[in-house]
Amino acid sequence: MSNREKYTQKSQRWIVKIGSALLTQDGKGLDYQAIADWAGQMAELRQQGVEVVLVSSGSIAEGMSRMGWASRPKALPELQAAAAIGQTGLIQAYQTEFQKYGVQAAQILLTHDDVSHRLRYLNARNTLRTLIRLGTLPIVNENDTVAFEEIRLGDNDTLGAVVASLIEADLLVILTDQKGLYDQDPRHNPDAEFISEGVAMNPDYVSFAGAAGTAIGSGGMATKVQAARRAAKAGCATIIVSGREDQVLSRLRKGESLGTLLVPEDSKLAARKQWIAGQTQANGTLFLDEGAVDALLSGGKSLLPVGVERCTGQFKRGDRVNCADTTGRVIARGLCNYSDADVVKICKTPSHRIADILGYMGEKELIHRDNLVLED
Repeated sequence: MSNREKYTQKSQRWIVKIGSALLTQDGKGLDYQAIADWAGQMAELRQQGVEVVLVSSGSIAEGMSRMGWASRPKALPELQAAAAIGQTGLIQAYQTEFQKYGVQAAQILLTHDDVSHRLRYLNARNTLRTLIRLGTLPIVNENDTVAFEEIRLGDNDTLGAVVASLIEADLLVILTDQKGLYDQDPRHNPDAEFISEGVAMNPDYVSFAGAAGTAIGSGGMATKVQAARRAAKAGCATIIVSGREDQVLSRLRKGESLGTLLVPEDSKLAARKQWIAGQTQANGTLFLDEGAVDALLSGGKSLLPVGVERCTGQFKRGDRVNCADTTGRVIARGLCNYSDADVVKICKTPSHRIADILGYMGEKELIHRDNLVLED
């Protein structure tokens, strides 16, 4: 099976990111016909069993259009105002088109804080997963009306990669106003070679991409390559492709070789575990009995509360913790599903008693095996 077939025809969860220039006719206002076309293509993907999450730029650009501004403002209050003005029109346009296909849209606004703090990361992840399970089509944007850092970066390409990691997507499709990635700038070098497919972590691609953005958006090919690299760490492939191609999403699903496909080197599971292993700090330690140690080391099992004798440190749900044997030797590390206060109450306890003790039931495992990495 080719990579094209694997990531376009066989994949089941897509992130579709659409840039400002495509959505706003290069700053002239929302392109309702283009939005209608993309909505129809995404509805078609859903009918084929693909779960779709849309990451949409355009709120600031639409606000600029409504205010009659020809160039992107630099002052923070004006950027925030433009985002607030444009966001309502942007979402209304999407909802109007998706309703024609019986699709319920859902708006999600994220900031760096929502993904850099582990508990908020998990909450965002759970919300997105629930919306997908309920059959809605989430529309994600940066919360530009309040977030300084998000506006300063102005980078929905990165947001697309973050969302891909949040929901463990198979494919990130970045729709842009360029065909894809070249080894040189094709606008200045007619001999520039187009890159149809490659490994996302190839360091050469960063230098190929350059750093120029547009007057309407704030990214460029460099942000798209960096987004592909970030998505690859979560096991997600990326296609950078021109959104001006007719029926581009439908043609990608059919396996047509459009744009630049950048693939990950590792599977999703391996990539996630690499992320856990790469964290430099642990917020606490769980001390395991012999049975739990054996289950982790030789059985490939999840860690259940019954196998934990005690814990130290202060940690929240979703924080990284060490797992140690009775002598204190760290044997594994992982993301804990409960806080230290809850672990104290449920350690040495069978999972079926968690709800009785805590008054709620989260997960039956303290650490799921997918979120656990053994020490070398």
